Amino acid sequence: MHYIDGPCLVLAGAGSGKTSVITRKIAYLVEQCGYSARNIAALTFTNKAAREMKERASSLLKGKAASGLTVSTFHNLGLNIIRKEHKLLGFKPGFSIFDADDARALLKEIMLKDGDLDSDHLQLVQNTISNWKNDLVTPEAAANIADSDGEAVIARVYERYKKALRAYNAVDFDDLILIPVEILRDNPEVLERWQRKIRYLLVDEYQDTNSSQYLLVKLLVGIRGGLTVVGDDDQSIYSWRGARPENLMLLKEDYPTLKLIKLEQNYRSTSRILRTANHLIAHNPHDVTKALWSDGGLGDMIKVIRCANEDAEAERVANEILVRRQRGGISFKDFAILYRGNHQARLFEMKLQQHQIPYKISGGTSFFGRIEIKDIMSYLKLIINPDDDNAFLRVINTPRRQIGMGTLEALGRYANEREISLFDACHEIGIQSHLPKKGLERILRFNHWIDKIGEACNGSDPIATLRQMIDDIDYESWLHQNSNTPRAAERALENVHYLIDSIQKILERGDEEGEEVTIKDAVAKLVLRDMLERQEEDEELDQVQMLTLHASKGLEYPFVFIVGMEEELLPHRVSIEEDSIEEERRLTYVGITRAKKVLTITLAGKRKQYGDVLDTSPSRFLEELPEEDVEWEGFGNACPEANKTKGTEALSGILGMFD
Repeated sequence: MHYIDGPCLVLAGAGSGKTSVITRKIAYLVEQCGYSARNIAALTFTNKAAREMKERASSLLKGKAASGLTVSTFHNLGLNIIRKEHKLLGFKPGFSIFDADDARALLKEIMLKDGDLDSDHLQLVQNTISNWKNDLVTPEAAANIADSDGEAVIARVYERYKKALRAYNAVDFDDLILIPVEILRDNPEVLERWQRKIRYLLVDEYQDTNSSQYLLVKLLVGIRGGLTVVGDDDQSIYSWRGARPENLMLLKEDYPTLKLIKLEQNYRSTSRILRTANHLIAHNPHDVTKALWSDGGLGDMIKVIRCANEDAEAERVANEILVRRQRGGISFKDFAILYRGNHQARLFEMKLQQHQIPYKISGGTSFFGRIEIKDIMSYLKLIINPDDDNAFLRVINTPRRQIGMGTLEALGRYANEREISLFDACHEIGIQSHLPKKGLERILRFNHWIDKIGEACNGSDPIATLRQMIDDIDYESWLHQNSNTPRAAERALENVHYLIDSIQKILERGDEEGEEVTIKDAVAKLVLRDMLERQEEDEELDQVQMLTLHASKGLEYPFVFIVGMEEELLPHRVSIEEDSIEEERRLTYVGITRAKKVLTITLAGKRKQYGDVLDTSPSRFLEELPEEDVEWEGFGNACPEANKTKGTEALSGILGMFD
């Protein structure tokens, strides 16, 4: 923590206090080394982690010493760089950020227009372009390295996509790293300005960085070496989204004077859990070895339970939760059920419901995250703020109005030149010479309609106006055209009606003082409600936590169940086919080290797949666990008396709930 003479790599095992290293080092830099907080930046990967890190760092610094400290995600830092340098980059203020859905819609439009690729390949195209951006590959370079006709076509789509984004004054999520890297790399005066601003950089979870993030760090640090990174190669589980664990070892090449510090004491788990994790992960190759240890006691044996089938597996987990909770002093929130894929959750969810066990599934879509709600909210945002270019682009062809990409790109270029919004650009006489006649007519018709809706919303019955708006665009038919089933379309329409009802209630209720509110106020309240609901997702309620192994990283629970420990589930079938077993082993290691007190691993002897009930094979990872720390059940070697005792305990626990 006190080393500041050069770049420093802290190789920190699971539960060893990685975040404390960064927050305490920030305090040390400010209080003991003369750094100003405004010249320090700490980077991580999620908003939640950044928020917690900033709170902890601020609590360690006295008074206003934390003022100006940057603690953010990589993408937020990239966004700040683009905002500060937007003129040099050719963006006008208020540029839009396309989320994955917006980007997918734009790519689909390009693919339908060009006709070179079927839109069934949309996900492949989006993933390929995202990977190219993360690896700093331009459309021109992508065309040169394409080793098949398919890749050559995707490279052409990439080029059209880049031009369209620029015409719309927009960036996508990957651009938030790519564009800052390009401007820092190609403009020495910009690089010097940002290096003066960030004199010391700290990075958490460094093993999760991709190529563009790695280069961003390298550019900002420069030759000064004011850098501390914290990471764990054994917890690198995101290669599918571009993460490169080898970035940890690349630091040695870039910074020959790199100081390596290993944190091996774990403050979370029992010694037996850590021995099991160490034994498993030792089967992966390592450039630098480490072994987690704990002074928290030996702890319970690791239980591996083989059940007859998937139904029996889910039943057993539910019963184990009930029995342990009945023993007293244990809350439902102390339990976590971890699985490889979201599809495994359904049966466990049904069993928990059946036993009246409260639970929370992480990773579900929030109300405001649903496509139909984002569509209608974009209409509302455009009505109350015609300068919202992102809302304009989302709704202009939802449903389709036969306004082509060429028309929208020309409109975007004109708006950029005039430094006005897309909506305002449509009202200028000058636009007539830039757009084809039919495209101009359709856009003007749309703008006139939006103006009329906006005026009517300020009248006596705004709710009737909104319902008329939904009828005008025949949104119900659009939902039926774009939903997998008629029932899915009906549910989506119900959500839309619920949204309108919510606005009506806000208008009827008024503000906190009972004063009348406008449609603009009501929409602002809904946007705020969306933000608050996302924050509430972080609140701890007394519920069993159900989540994927990927989503469990960084979390901890007293009692952990890792379920479905079978070949083709964990390790996943794709990883077996692609010979990427090492990452699956790291994923299992992450799951094991989430457990603080008790770890239970389950699997099913038979499992239903594609309508057939098939025999399963136990995961190869079970053979890599230490025999002396594992208690096996259901493998033909279990003691009948022990099984009888377990059955009696389970029954007593359930009956005890009715006492």
